[in-house]
Amino acid sequence: MSSPEIASLSWGQMKVQGSTKTYKDCKVWPGGSRAWDWRETGTEHSPGVQPADVEEVVKKGVQTLVIGRGMSEALKVPPSTVEYLEKQGIDVRVLQTEQAVKEYNALVAQGVRVGGVFHSTC
Repeated sequence: MSSPEIASLSWGQMKVQGSTKTYKDCKVWPGGSRAWDWRETGTEHSPGVQPADVEEVVKKGVQTLVIGRGMSEALKVPPSTVEYLEKQGIDVRVLQTEQAVKEYNALVAQGVRVGGVFHSTC
């Protein structure tokens, strides 16, 4: 099963191939996507993306995880999260969200088992 492409991105809105929903923040993985609700793990811009935020995507068996830090890169990604992913053998890419979506879609096109967590505002 392949990862769905990010079909469109604009400030505060993302659409994922195969889903009728419009997301503000989202998680994607081979075969699916869902809204990323920061309240589930208490995530805030700082300290940022925690291992608990990416664990669900990791469990889907991804080889690469792309993290979109927001349009102005306000969302932090602490070293502990990158280390958690690397210990799982996952290639991690942390980028500004527009660049992250381009990278993610390129990996999808290459057939990589890629997942992502994306923040579409600040």
